[in-house]
Parts: sequence; C-alpha cells; structure tokens
Amino acid sequence: MDAVTKYEFTEFVEQRSHALFRFAYALTGAQHTAEDLLQGALAKALMKWSSINDHPEPYVKRIVYRDWVSVWRHRSRRPETLMAVPPEETIADPSERSDLRLVLREALRVLTPRQRAVVVLRYLDDMTEQQVAELLGCSTGTVASLASRALSKLRRAAASHPTLDGASL
Repeated sequence: MDAVTKYEFTEFVEQRSHALFRFAYALTGAQHTAEDLLQGALAKALMKWSSINDHPEPYVKRIVYRDWVSVWRHRSRRPETLMAVPPEETIADPSERSDLRLVLREALRVLTPRQRAVVVLRYLDDMTEQQVAELLGCSTGTVASLASRALSKLRRAAASHPTLDGASL
C-alpha cells in the first residue's frame, strides 16, 4: 500500500467511522457485534480502496449490511453459546432522552433484519428509497413495503409502551 492510499483511507476512517458505527449499531443492536462488523467491512474496503475511492461510504455500508445478513442467516445453524455469567450491559446515554432511546432500541429488535436495515437507512441515515434499494440490492417497491410494515410494527410497540404517551412514528 502506498502512502497516498494509506493517507486517504485513514482520513476516511477518521471522518466517517462514527457514522458508520452508528449504522452498524442500529442494524445489530449490539455494540460488540457492530464493532466487529465495521472492522471487517473497513478491512474489506481497504483491499478495494483504489476502485471505491470516489464513493467509499455506500460501499462500506453495503459490506456491513451484507455481512450482517450472513450472520443472521447462519445464526440458526449455529448453536447459542451459553455463559455462566451474562455479558456486561452497555452504559446507556445519560441524556434526558435515554429512556426513549432504550424503548426505540427494544422496538427495533422486534423488526426483521431487513426491516431494521430499511428503517435505519431511510430514517436514521436519511436515504431515499432508491438509494436504499441500490444499497440493499432490491427494488424500490420492496423498500417501500418493508418500511411500511416496519413502521406499523413500531407504531404498535409505541402504542403499547407507557413511556411513549402521544409519541408518533
């Protein structure tokens, strides 16, 4: 790897790693899994850096999404590892809206992985249906129907939760 490539890649990681981590975390709902997915995606992106230099962020997001799809597809084939002591919980954001974040995180867990990906890309990353369809490799109609079903599930979850009095989705 030459010095220019190393510099460009390092700059990209420094500037966009927070947003990419937020994307991975929203998909997985688990900090360690998100970190692993992002690290693997960045390693793959580095190998192809010269060909993706113009648009690296969508490329890395696509890798994160596809790697996550591979994880949840194969999860049913792999047995769960039992631990004597449960893993540590991540510390919640101490902001005034942390209770709402926790409720939203729990609500996102009821969505299917594809629905969660669509919701994260459309509403957290503010992408258009066309951009999401290109990233996920599906039609815009599929994105629209997944988003509709996901929002319906989220509305039902919000309606049944006492903390969200009057919250609208």
